Amino acid sequence: MQQLSGEFDYIIVGAGSAGCLLANRLSANPQHRVLLLEAGGEDNYPWIHIPVGYLYCIGNTRTDWCLRTAAEPGLGGRVLNYPRGKVLGGCSSINGMIYMRGQAADYDHWAALGNTGWEWQQVLPDFLRMEDHFDTARTLHGHGGEWRVERQRLSWEILDAFRQAAAECGIEPVADFNDSGDNAGCAYFEVNQRAGVRWNTAKAFLHPVRQRPNLTVLTHAEVAELLLDNGRVTGLDFIQQQQRWQARCRGEVILAAGAIGSPLLLQRSGIGPADLLQTLAIPVQHALAGVGKNLQDHLQLRLVYKVSNVPTLNQLANSWSGKLAMGWEYLWRRSGPLAMAPSQLGAFVKSSPERERANLEYHVQPLSLERFGEALHPFPAFTASVCDLQPLSRGYVQLSSPALESVPLIQPNYLSHSQDQLTAAEAIRLTRRIVAASALARYQPEEYKPGSHYQQQAELITAAGQIGTTIFHPVGTCKMGVDELAVVDPRLRLHGVRGLRIADASIMPTITSGNTNSPTLMIAEKAARMILQDAAQ
Repeated sequence: MQQLSGEFDYIIVGAGSAGCLLANRLSANPQHRVLLLEAGGEDNYPWIHIPVGYLYCIGNTRTDWCLRTAAEPGLGGRVLNYPRGKVLGGCSSINGMIYMRGQAADYDHWAALGNTGWEWQQVLPDFLRMEDHFDTARTLHGHGGEWRVERQRLSWEILDAFRQAAAECGIEPVADFNDSGDNAGCAYFEVNQRAGVRWNTAKAFLHPVRQRPNLTVLTHAEVAELLLDNGRVTGLDFIQQQQRWQARCRGEVILAAGAIGSPLLLQRSGIGPADLLQTLAIPVQHALAGVGKNLQDHLQLRLVYKVSNVPTLNQLANSWSGKLAMGWEYLWRRSGPLAMAPSQLGAFVKSSPERERANLEYHVQPLSLERFGEALHPFPAFTASVCDLQPLSRGYVQLSSPALESVPLIQPNYLSHSQDQLTAAEAIRLTRRIVAASALARYQPEEYKPGSHYQQQAELITAAGQIGTTIFHPVGTCKMGVDELAVVDPRLRLHGVRGLRIADASIMPTITSGNTNSPTLMIAEKAARMILQDAAQ
């Protein structure tokens, strides 16, 4: 065992979306000695920065933990790949780059659950502080922050037509999903890019301050366990280059390892459900029933439609001339298909009139494929992916063994709640109504997946299980709150353990109504402020 010299004021576990921002904020005071640990490597892989490069980052051990779920009963027993970033910038280095805050009601609901200070009007300033929106005339956006937001640099006829079809079905076009607390409507997504290049959190928050003498950043450093002494976390052990190191902390350890990594580290350290720890022969340091419970994710149903008389990415990607044209366009203009986020056109809508607010999100793409990582189809097609924004199904994540290299058990339990099954069926019916609108008629859309023969309620639920997959938004496994499953309090301090906070997507009591990366950054922004406030008292 080797010891890092001296004690740190703050040790941050995970240099992902939240960790990079935390390191920036907590090291701003030169009197604070900060250690940032990342299990992955540097974000110098070229495909991280070319937007379409997510295709080569997900499923790549250089940038992805390459996790998998357990067999999912609601998905016909299928096992899903479960990508999580393992590199500086974390998931912001491999994700879809979509900038989305969610809905005001999401945060007001958090507050109503007993999480004082997390109301929409309280969290909005934290979104604005970090933001650097391209349109300085928009008053409900931040300007001059680190987190760059821009328009996508592309145009597709089939997407414009889908937007018109959505309008025919009452989904009105909007200019901006984030100009209020209600994202209802249809628009092109705005993305975290700068001039056609991915803008991850390492670029935004970490690299500009990495030379601060009070900030130490270690990569390929995987944390093995937290050190507890009389109910207080005093440091941690980590593995780097096959050697075990120990780092001591006189202030706080902050977990920012994500909705999968944070609960697993707690469990490995003896903090979690007592029965699980005892089964794994891990000494119980602090029994906390909710660690690893409350897993939530957005399940996307990927409906595919063959089309005619219109270009899609399928044709371009399946020809050498198309590939060459795309390459040249990106090289000279930083635009076109290689600058595309995985999803380009979005829509937020109610699945039924009884809903109080939009509970479905569309990600519409001018392409199609059997499953992620495979070649695009040889025929022209588009995909209308639709997800339930407010699922009631709950899963869990837990260790399968105390060993650091063990594969975790991830059980999302998609479609296990009857309301989620009903919403899935409604989502398929709504998609069919949009595609049947006159704006798309000239392209002769033909349902390829799941297939128009699925009509009855039970058949649609079966179809949803066949085409459903993760959209990579796991949250909630160390939930914030005051009930029996709460892991952290509203100031993100671990219940019953001193010197330890969690500041990542795992603390969300309920999932936000949209893409989760920027809400995770908001959590980190708010956490950094609370940490500094508490230290000053």
